[in-house]
Amino acid sequence: MKSAIDLAIEELAVDPRDHFWHQNDWISSRSIVQNLFGNLDTIFELLGGQIGEDQPPANPFHPEPPIILVTKRINCCKCNQDTRQSLRRHEKPQKVWVLSAELVWKQAHLFIAHCPRCRSDYYPDRVTFQDLNGVRVQQLEIEADYLRISKHGVWANRRVAYAQEKAVLRFHAGWSNFADWVNDTVLHRSKKLTLRQSKRLFIEHFSRRLLVLHGKAQAFECGANISVDDLASEVRDLVGANGGSIDSTFEHSCRNCTHAKRYPSDLQNAGWEIGLNDGQAPEGRATGVAELDQVGDLEQEPIQKLMQVVNQSQDESRNNLPADMPRRPLQQPEPLPGAPRGYVRLAVMDGKMIGHRICAMDECQNPLVNYRNGRFCRDHAQLNNICGIIPCGAPVARQGSVTCARPEHVQWYKQYQSRFQRLSFPGVQRVMRRQSEIRSGRSQEGGGMHVNLDIAGALPALDGIPGDEVTHTFRARSVYCIQTVQWACGMPIGWGKCYRSESSPQVLSILDALWAGKDDKRPSFLAYDNACDLLRHIVTQNPQNSWLTTTKFIVDAWHYIGHRATDALCRLWCNPAPLDGSQPDLILIQEDDQGQMHATRAFNTETAEQLNSWLNRYEPQLRQMSDVTFDFFVHVLMLLYKESVEERIERKGESLPNDFWDTVI
Repeated sequence: MKSAIDLAIEELAVDPRDHFWHQNDWISSRSIVQNLFGNLDTIFELLGGQIGEDQPPANPFHPEPPIILVTKRINCCKCNQDTRQSLRRHEKPQKVWVLSAELVWKQAHLFIAHCPRCRSDYYPDRVTFQDLNGVRVQQLEIEADYLRISKHGVWANRRVAYAQEKAVLRFHAGWSNFADWVNDTVLHRSKKLTLRQSKRLFIEHFSRRLLVLHGKAQAFECGANISVDDLASEVRDLVGANGGSIDSTFEHSCRNCTHAKRYPSDLQNAGWEIGLNDGQAPEGRATGVAELDQVGDLEQEPIQKLMQVVNQSQDESRNNLPADMPRRPLQQPEPLPGAPRGYVRLAVMDGKMIGHRICAMDECQNPLVNYRNGRFCRDHAQLNNICGIIPCGAPVARQGSVTCARPEHVQWYKQYQSRFQRLSFPGVQRVMRRQSEIRSGRSQEGGGMHVNLDIAGALPALDGIPGDEVTHTFRARSVYCIQTVQWACGMPIGWGKCYRSESSPQVLSILDALWAGKDDKRPSFLAYDNACDLLRHIVTQNPQNSWLTTTKFIVDAWHYIGHRATDALCRLWCNPAPLDGSQPDLILIQEDDQGQMHATRAFNTETAEQLNSWLNRYEPQLRQMSDVTFDFFVHVLMLLYKESVEERIERKGESLPNDFWDTVI
């Protein structure tokens, strides 16, 4: 170190006789080096350096500049003023705490700007003003650098919110986990990030991101200085309550979900022999493709025999084809020479058994009033004073009780409480499934040893009704599942809720809601594990439904293997990869290294399963949320998943070529 300073001084040294210095003032370069090296620590601290301390005291010569929280605007955006810099300081600055980007608690000065004409107030993260009704409302500053996370003068740098976003995406961290991590990391240990502040940081940050994603940033207004739960509710109602879609993804296209239209002649030109003969696949048959004659119960029955059954029988109970449905899918004619080929897109849908709690009444879908220990929605709140065993109807024995005074009901509830009270909802499902398995004689333990136990006695019969069949309202119910829809590449489109079961009417209503007003953006194919029943429901209820002319419903490849071979509708209309040339858009012909031709599936029909597997990581958090927070969080997860898919497509170069649309439109 000393030699380096010596060398630097010598290089800079000049002949003192070339200047007007007195000879007595001449100082050798070596003496300069010795003096500097002996006082390096003092000079380093004088210049603002830090030696051996995490957070040294402020340097009086070079103090750290104060943090100023102030709006980026200089003119009012709510009234038309010709005056430059129309905003004024509203009042004296306030001292607040700020969690900096370095995860250090620091004090800052908060300035509030004010418009004298319209009386709007400008904070660093929002603008408050009076609406036409004279009510004080606010708009969010989308690009705010600091976010208020407490009404008691606590703010956070926006980079902390992005760190929380990455923690949620990469480590599935909840609000409490993130707060604990910050508190373990910060240098100022006397100040703590609380759970509520962590939640507020999450809601404030993702409210802005969701509003931008859904194109609602400019139109969003809410009450001024509202609570975090009210803010989440306002944003959720705007972007989608109980489900929703991402409008920008309806236009999405890439190599994995969008292909040029294919015709039977394309398969023939590729060297593929169309058709099956006596149950035998042609030479070069594809590996990994579910053929029509190798599915379900009739593994060896060729497709020709099944077609004979379909053509000869007009009994709907035998061939499962609705009366208004053609016997085979119609084929699109070949395009004229020089005409555009067209294109196809495939979407995938699946249900994920996850949801928030709802009212205990069987037919009710409303959220709970009290998510801590409540059982009913606002409409059924009076049932808290009625015996929870249906159809008793007697008033409860005393305030806070859930049964009437009948000893049988009191004792039955005690048995129920001892059996289920300490279990979570998945635990209740596990116990009831276990009971069902034991009663049906299918339960086995210990390497195949049959266990013949009867634990139904844990819930005794009541008034002649078996214990596990007694209807009661002792526990709130849960949403059955959420239905997710995405393109074959994984790009999410939207989601919705199924409340009682994953029934075809509920699934169809979700599809109708997602594509409302977007008939021209519907997928060419929709893969779904129960597509045959969904298609049967649509044809039976409304043969003129527009879904029948815009989209072909197919069963995804994994679930198709387990579908009945005798279901003609499923075999003929919902095959994910038919080798008879009836759906050439679903087949690609590829040549292996040995020169043999193989048919492969053109699309990945399991992307919904992959998304739902990703959602498994957040299931413990989602099950404990209210309906508003649940919806908000699922919208956030769809946003994060969308961005991860976009990043993957860009990284792997899976975007469509520039000339793709010129050849298909």
